[in-house]
Amino acid sequence: MSQVRSPVVAGTFYPGATRQLSQQIEGFLTHVEPTESKGEVMGLISPHAGYLYSGQTAAHAYAQVRGASFDAVVVMSPLHRLPLGRFAVTRASAYQTPLGSVPLDEKLVSALQRELDVERVSFDGEHAIEVQIPFLQVVLQDTKLLPIMIGDPSFAAGQELGQALVRILSGRKALIVASTDLYHIENYDQVVERDRAVIDALATLNLARVKSELSLWDCSVCGRIPVYAMLTATKELGADGIQVLHHTTSGDVTGIRTPGQYTVGYLAAAVYKGG
Repeated sequence: MSQVRSPVVAGTFYPGATRQLSQQIEGFLTHVEPTESKGEVMGLISPHAGYLYSGQTAAHAYAQVRGASFDAVVVMSPLHRLPLGRFAVTRASAYQTPLGSVPLDEKLVSALQRELDVERVSFDGEHAIEVQIPFLQVVLQDTKLLPIMIGDPSFAAGQELGQALVRILSGRKALIVASTDLYHIENYDQVVERDRAVIDALATLNLARVKSELSLWDCSVCGRIPVYAMLTATKELGADGIQVLHHTTSGDVTGIRTPGQYTVGYLAAAVYKGG
């Protein structure tokens, strides 16, 4: 496999020029206040909207691992556009962004395929993994990637994937990123209120409570299964704490909070093994 996955949202979700993209991410990171280390970071929750809306929030997540070294980096996202199966991974050998290319960890992809039925796809058009990669390129060195798109919206799929990750990552120092936005509602106050309920559940690091909160019939947290899979894996791999780092909404960014205005919530959080 030698093809490279070309970016599909460069120039729209984030700058398409190398210098402009690098400067924007560095600018976001500069505005993250230092936080006291809680231990070894094992998982992140990061949003996936355009950087204008959620880039600063994402920076709060990625600042926690700047300069760190990992044996494996996993990024999981929902599928927004194309039905590609329960679990899908690009056929390409690398993700390309204006900052260069990040190769896939083919050994880990093969290991995952031995655990699950994983589709290798020639085209996906999925932005939710792609927008995480420039941040990884800035904060980490020599990253190889296991990118997983999740098409099955069931919590059973999240548990199955999380447990598969435990088996293939055991003994490695791994970072698992769950790409998600929070509530999508045409009401700013409702987004704030319902996001708070999700954040409160996540803060317990209790999988049953998180599942219950994200199982509500009208839950519009788009990456709830990636989040559940990440928590399933990191907890079994030894994580014992979570830190909510930053929360905002598109209404906070634009200043438009009028009733009827479509609003999306964004969260940054880190899961860690005790310090």
